[in-house]
Amino acid sequence: KTLTKNTIVQIDAAPFRQWYEAHYASPLGRKKTAEKKFTEEERAELPFLKKRSRKNQQKYNERQKDGFVDPSVEEQFVAGKLYACISSRPGKCGRSDGYILEGQELQFYSKKLKAKKGK
Repeated sequence: KTLTKNTIVQIDAAPFRQWYEAHYASPLGRKKTAEKKFTEEERAELPFLKKRSRKNQQKYNERQKDGFVDPSVEEQFVAGKLYACISSRPGKCGRSDGYILEGQELQFYSKKLKAKKGK
């Protein structure tokens, strides 16, 4: 199996989740848990539970207003895998660029993949 342009692949969601949580200071793709269940060590590690200065907190509050994630994409974050499309033509160096599927494109390809698994 070779990778070509416009191939739909499944990728790990962890790096994207880490960036989102650090940038917007809000949890993404985690099961709904009370903050009381975290120990002090876990609170220090999770970027959305850290204590911040007033000015920093204002910055994160402004970001959170714009940080909307589609519910279908959030379901993928809970599962730990994201569907992505390769937008470049991978060559010998082994690097490829792409984007995460969302919206109508995600619905279309998820239906196709479910139909393919059903056969």
